[in-house]
Amino acid sequence: MSNWQSPEAIAHLNKRYAAERRFKLLGLAAIVLSMLFLAVLLFTMLKNGISGLDWSFLSGSDSTDPSTAGVWSAVKGSILTMLVTLALAFPMGVLAAIYLEEFAPRSRWVDWIEVSINNLAAVPSIIFGLLGLAVFIQFLQLPRSSPLVGGMTLALMTMPVIVISGRNAIQAVPPSIRDAALAVGASKVQTVFHHVLPLALPGILTGTIIGMARALGETAPLLMIGMRAFVSTPPGSVTDPSSVLPMQIFLWSDEVDQGFVQNTSAAIIVLLFVLIAMNGVAIYLRNKFETRW
Repeated sequence: MSNWQSPEAIAHLNKRYAAERRFKLLGLAAIVLSMLFLAVLLFTMLKNGISGLDWSFLSGSDSTDPSTAGVWSAVKGSILTMLVTLALAFPMGVLAAIYLEEFAPRSRWVDWIEVSINNLAAVPSIIFGLLGLAVFIQFLQLPRSSPLVGGMTLALMTMPVIVISGRNAIQAVPPSIRDAALAVGASKVQTVFHHVLPLALPGILTGTIIGMARALGETAPLLMIGMRAFVSTPPGSVTDPSSVLPMQIFLWSDEVDQGFVQNTSAAIIVLLFVLIAMNGVAIYLRNKFETRW
């Protein structure tokens, strides 16, 4: 009888298989529990807010009367804030990722920068709000509670995520692509921007959209720069006072009038729809443009 057929080996295998079954059951239980909590949340929000989702609510602005309050002012403020965030964070994050991955010499200084960027991705978001308050409002005297300052603050928070996802996407491009481009006479810059970057772009876009979705749901940094003011008219530009969807939900949830419970739930539904749409776009871009090596 071989060793693997001995009673001790069989008992060891049975013990290992039992541990694997327990692990699978624990994983399944965790997934079921998470889905249950999500289902309860969605059911509660739909029950309280679906009746309030009408055109007057979607096209109205904030008001002290819950029957006339709407989310368009906050939605427009969120759109302007996200546009500023995207315009600042995406190009700088992608260029930083390209430089660190393709052009930066290996040194202790570069290693320190890479570690700092990785640490910034895990910093609590309120720290970026304090930075935005100190630099953009107190030092540069930019308008408080504006999409411009909100977008610049959220860009600081989103940029490390874009840099990390961009570097990972660039690393995933096979070295043979670079070698082939250099072999036919392309320069280092041409190799990166004509061959490596287009192949890495789906991964970069996915990371960018996920980072933007995170920024869209943030409230802590926007609290620090004063975007919790009552704004009854939609902003006309990025320098006008504005609110954003998460902040509007926060303000309505703090109201004592029970009429705002429906408005809060309806605004959460709108925010969830936008977040799900953004994540859906990220999945679509990855599946459509990703190249498997």
